[in-house]
Amino acid sequence: MRNKRKQNQISAPGLALVMVLASWALAQASEPQASEPQGSEAQGSQAQGSQAQGSQRQVSDPQVADPQVSERENSNCPTKGALGTARVMAVDSTTYPRVGLKSFPQTLPLRDHEVVLTFDDGPSPRGTRKVLAALKKECARATFFLVGKPVADHPALVRQIAAEGHTIGHHTWSHHGIAAVEMALHGVATTTPSTPFFRFPYFDSSPETLDLLQARGMVVFGADFWASDWKPMTAQQQLKLLIERLKVARKGIILLHDPRTQTAAMLPAFLRYLRDNDYSVVQLVPRALAVELNEGN
Repeated sequence: MRNKRKQNQISAPGLALVMVLASWALAQASEPQASEPQGSEAQGSQAQGSQAQGSQRQVSDPQVADPQVSERENSNCPTKGALGTARVMAVDSTTYPRVGLKSFPQTLPLRDHEVVLTFDDGPSPRGTRKVLAALKKECARATFFLVGKPVADHPALVRQIAAEGHTIGHHTWSHHGIAAVEMALHGVATTTPSTPFFRFPYFDSSPETLDLLQARGMVVFGADFWASDWKPMTAQQQLKLLIERLKVARKGIILLHDPRTQTAAMLPAFLRYLRDNDYSVVQLVPRALAVELNEGN
């Protein structure tokens, strides 16, 4: 599969990540273009938004099969019959250090017809705003894995993502990326992420970097399937491909790229497909935030 190049990619990414993680340890001790996953497709290789929105949602431990409460039936969503967000799943690195069947042997314990929507490489003023509008109309919440440079360029857009209740993770090789997200959200350029969710560009990890991330308490995300939206195609072609893969998988973590024009154009129809075919959206949050949300109920 052809690799795509990202403008902010630096050389020796593994070394850069080791340096970043080392800086975390020291501190605590004293297109837009899309990134293509490595390997063959055939192989199948935070800061949160408003507490007012969050406290309305059921927060479930992934190991507990508690009843599903759908926002389609019990929410303040202004869109009648919207897809909604069925539940919020608390995730931490102790139980699920690495998830996504394209890269790892395990994934999250989603039920049949449950999906997690994830978007990489933002924020992008053109694409991300359209994606946010589509999600808002359906009251569906996602996880955005943001890249350092566009975060620094568009901090207000990062705050909008959080204010609308979405989860923000990290998708960068550089120290600057995590610090930029924290600065945009909280005004402090800390290298300790408030949402310890990370996705490697190209899914290009190593045992050493995985161990370092786990030691820092970060969950590493792969994906269960994707829409191949880094390839040239129309929104209709992408929708058809994504639905075909969803029919095979029946559930899972979906990888998309919000800066991609065809993804932003395709998303409203895909969300309608999920709604009309009885799929449920699950939002992911760090376990620490889940405790806060439960205490607020």
